[in-house]
Order: sequence, then C-alpha cells, then structure tokens
Amino acid sequence: MGNLIAKIIGAGDGEVTMHPNVSVAQSIVGSCFNWSGKRNKVVSEGLNFPSNLYIHRQLESLGARVVTVPSEDEITIPQDHLLCAIDDETLLVSVSHVIFKSAYIQDLAAITRRTHEVGALVIADIYQSAGTVPVNVRELDLDFATGGSVKWLCGGPGAGYLYVRRDLWPTLEPRLTGWVAHRNPFDFDPGPIDFAPDGYRFLNGTPNIPGLYAARSGYEILGEVGVENIRAKSIRQTSRLIALAEEAGYPVNSPKDSSQRGGTVTLDVPNGYEVTQELLRRDFLLDYRPGAGIRVAPHFYTKDEELDQVIQEIQSIARSTDSLTVAAQ
Repeated sequence: MGNLIAKIIGAGDGEVTMHPNVSVAQSIVGSCFNWSGKRNKVVSEGLNFPSNLYIHRQLESLGARVVTVPSEDEITIPQDHLLCAIDDETLLVSVSHVIFKSAYIQDLAAITRRTHEVGALVIADIYQSAGTVPVNVRELDLDFATGGSVKWLCGGPGAGYLYVRRDLWPTLEPRLTGWVAHRNPFDFDPGPIDFAPDGYRFLNGTPNIPGLYAARSGYEILGEVGVENIRAKSIRQTSRLIALAEEAGYPVNSPKDSSQRGGTVTLDVPNGYEVTQELLRRDFLLDYRPGAGIRVAPHFYTKDEELDQVIQEIQSIARSTDSLTVAAQ
C-alpha cells in the first residue's frame, strides 16, 4: 500500500509506511528527537492544520520551543517571515504544502533549502496536495512527509501515511513505537526494542488492514489517471468556480493565481455553515471551515455542469436563509 502512494508522491519502494492518520505519523516523527538541547525549536505556520500544531505544542513539555508564523490575510503565509524564523536553533520545520482553509500552495523547495542550510529537518503535510497538485518528495529533498486518504487520494479514513528519507532511517529511533517496528516482530521479544533496519522501524502497533484494503482502489485509479492530468483539469475548474462565485457576489478566500492555488476554492457565503448543511442534505459533497467559508473541491470525476449547479444551489439556499433571518428579526 505504501508503494502505491510512493508512486503518486515520487518516493521509492519501501519509503512510505501506513498509519491510522496524520496525527500518529507526525507524532512518530516528533518522538525521534531530543528536545532538551539548544537546538530545540519547531517552526510552523499559524494556518497549519490544528492537529499538527497540537502535537508540536505537546513537545514543549519535553523542552521544545514552538514558533508559528502568522498569516496577514488568513489566506497566505508570508514566505520571507517563515524563512527568517528558521535559524540555527531550529530542529524541525513543520509546514503544510497546501493550506487546508484556503488552498494556498507554499514553496516547499525554498522552505526545504533554508531548513537544510541551518542543519534542521523538514516535515511537510501533503494531505491537501497529494493527488491533485504534483509533489515529488525526492526532488524536493524532503526529510519527512505525511498525508492521508480521505481527500484527494479517494481512499477513506484510517489510511494515513509517512514518508521518511531513506538515508535518515539508521539515525532515527522513535519513542512512539510498537511490536511491528521490531526487527523480528513475531519473536515477541520483551527486551529493549531492536528496530527494523528499513521503513518498518516507523510502524508501531497492529495496522488497520481492512482500512488499507478499502483505500487501495483509490490509489490505483489515481495512478491510472495521473496527477498531472488531474492538476490541469483542476486549474480549469477552480478558475471557473472563482469566476462563477465572483459573478454571484461571493468573496473568495483562496488565491486567484492558479499557480498558488491547490484544488479547493473557499467561498465566503453568508450563513455558510447552515448553507453547507443543506447542501450536504441535497447530496452536494463539500464542507465548511470556520473563519474561511464553504470549501468546494472538484476532482477528476467532477463534471463542468456541476460547478454551475453548486453555485446556483448556494444562491438559492442563501436566499432562503436570508429570508428566515429577516423573518426571525
């Protein structure tokens, strides 16, 4: 299963291990390091996914110092501020490739270069990019990457993954571990763990085999369609969505420049949460994020006419909710 994902994200065979979710994968990475020294800084962005930030801040009890770079517009992250925050006291840089609220694409290449210049390591959350935005972990020289299958990989929950750069394997011994990470797991040796020499050293307890089987078809289909083809269609459809939204008078909380935009368009619609609940009831598959709006995410299977339909439906529901609000007042 990890090898199927590896083909999508540019990793090699054996370099991707499967986990229940990104929280577990990020925690495994954080457990590999000594946070009590001078080099104990974690640099992240204020718009990183909350789970990642929760995990970083829990490391503070072990001596870590967490620095988050704020957004100035709640859509983008000022790259110069982020790069400046990465210094010789930084141990780990943890960033999202694509911001989950706004779909803003960060420059992973520039972030990785700066991180390695100061002798630190970088972990990228590629959940919101893998499967719709081309990403090659080897070409980017990423140290770690995490993601999941609920969104663009069409694999459902319980199928998270962790990429670790191959040459780092011998240097890392996670504290968050388990019997499957042992060199000889079926020996059930009760002594100190003897870590597996390969990527299995980053596993822990019994894996979610049924969830992985359920996810397999999604990876295989994406491999056939091709991420480059998905990206081209995504740019065309998200650009069309933005035009339709602006025509309808809805502010867009995603970058207008397609080179800076992932596969999602976030619309600031009045009573957005209530509108989203009604859209879901009508079988429009999208979601709502507080402080951002309604996230619409066309994928390779989305028809062009569905873009017009969702905006028309939002307008219709929004008018109804406005009427109800006026009546209540």
